[in-house]
Amino acid sequence: MSTLDPTLESPVVRETTSIGLGQSVATAGVLTTSDHKTIGKVLVGGSLLGLLAVAVVGVILGVERVDGDATLLDADDHSQLFAAFRVGLVEAAVVPLLLGVSVFVVPLQLGARSLAFPRLAAAGWWSWLAGVGLLVISLAFNGGPLGGDATMVELYLGANILVLGGLTAVATTLATTVLTTRAPGMRLHRAPLFSWAALVGSIAIVAVLPVAIGSHILQFVDYRYGGAAFGGSSGIWPWTSYLYTGPVLGITAVFAAGFVADIVAVTFRKRFPHRAVALIGLGLIGTAAFAGIGQQDVITLPGTGSEVRLENFATKAGFLAVWGMFTRLPVLGVAIVMGISALVAKPAKAAASTPRPNLNAPFVFGFFGLGLAVVGMLGAAAIGIEDLGLQGTVFEEGAAMATIYGSVLAGLGAATYWFAKASGRKLPELQVGGLATLGALGGALASVPYLIAGFLDQPAASASWANDGPGELLNALVVAGHAAVGLTVLAFAGLVAKSWRSGTDAGDDPWSGQTLEWATMSPAPADNFSTTPTVMSPEPLLDLKAKPSFDDGSGPS
Repeated sequence: MSTLDPTLESPVVRETTSIGLGQSVATAGVLTTSDHKTIGKVLVGGSLLGLLAVAVVGVILGVERVDGDATLLDADDHSQLFAAFRVGLVEAAVVPLLLGVSVFVVPLQLGARSLAFPRLAAAGWWSWLAGVGLLVISLAFNGGPLGGDATMVELYLGANILVLGGLTAVATTLATTVLTTRAPGMRLHRAPLFSWAALVGSIAIVAVLPVAIGSHILQFVDYRYGGAAFGGSSGIWPWTSYLYTGPVLGITAVFAAGFVADIVAVTFRKRFPHRAVALIGLGLIGTAAFAGIGQQDVITLPGTGSEVRLENFATKAGFLAVWGMFTRLPVLGVAIVMGISALVAKPAKAAASTPRPNLNAPFVFGFFGLGLAVVGMLGAAAIGIEDLGLQGTVFEEGAAMATIYGSVLAGLGAATYWFAKASGRKLPELQVGGLATLGALGGALASVPYLIAGFLDQPAASASWANDGPGELLNALVVAGHAAVGLTVLAFAGLVAKSWRSGTDAGDDPWSGQTLEWATMSPAPADNFSTTPTVMSPEPLLDLKAKPSFDDGSGPS
């Protein structure tokens, strides 16, 4: 069943002759907003700043590892630096980026006028912002895992609760929106693939993050009263590391796969075939949440080198089933989505009936990003195979970097694609395509060398490694990778700022889209739509374009 908010009169922002007053009104609007478009934009903007800062930390960590000596920082600072890097990647970068894009676009895709529970979403992003600020302070003053200042360790735990609670609130509103606030006729199986992916990803986030919040609350109480149960500050990381590594990071690939499925149909100018199978594939990727619910950072597949006999068959089959469910089902889901997307790109038998593809920068971002994320997900599965001897090495970090940076690239592609709907302008295709290539190269360099170094037994989270030959080269490549990602983010933010002020006018439908967000004006008005057409297929805009008489006063006819 679908619902739709009644048509409301759009608030009018009146021009003022006082620049100072106008700026104050605009600032107050951002601070008190419940508009999903504004919330999405500030989440994306904040995540880009977080990603840039984390990339710098990654460079510093990489330099520390190049020659195995503490060249930039004291060895005592490494634990805080490592925590800032891994926690920041997830909590300050990739998750808010993907949620921010989703919050902005999903109500538009669904034909809704707002988010469900918009004030909860506003409270969520404020909680996230405050928590990230407190995290930075706590880590800077010797808090966090292995921290020596008791007050700052407690602040770290409290800040994490704020961040995770805020992200959970935003994900809750997003999932509720997809389930309850859709245009007439848009049944759930007709929802755009990105919106379906946002539903799956949001439910996974809501399932996983409260588990971590509970752990942090218990750790906070325990630490405050002696730290006997959780081991004080040294016990923080072992109890919460599953959020920042392993199979649970596959949740971010749900959003990436959903965007790729949407953009490939637009790129090759076809309706997406076998949607039901694609919906199942996206749902399978969401099973990555099982690892988070179970608080598992490594799903072990023990004894793979021993002979299978009748007396140990049941035990081995049980281990294989658990390992496969936690690590292989999400990869299978991605494979399904990518396989059907390949069918979209397949030329028709009659060449004359095949539309000419409209290759674009968002597609390049999404293609590279999802491919890199799959490499990371496969790596997370491989860590659990005991015979490979990868546990405790930087292989884990390489797999995590591939998944996270791959999802970040897809998120940047989504931000590029829907930038026109946010600003009414279009990012320059050539420059953004070059950034997509640079970002993909950076993500590969930041991850693949550590996958190789893992087989060479480079220890994890350590600056010392007695391997002066390939070790120095591999770590130097990782430094270059993080630097390239940071440069990509910085240049992307610069292009966004420049294009927002003076970019090329995009029009209402610059990509020849298929979903409802392209049926309204750009930038999208306060209530998104003046009137919303009844949806009769998964590609409602294609249906509307086939009707010459269609004109709702807010978009293309």
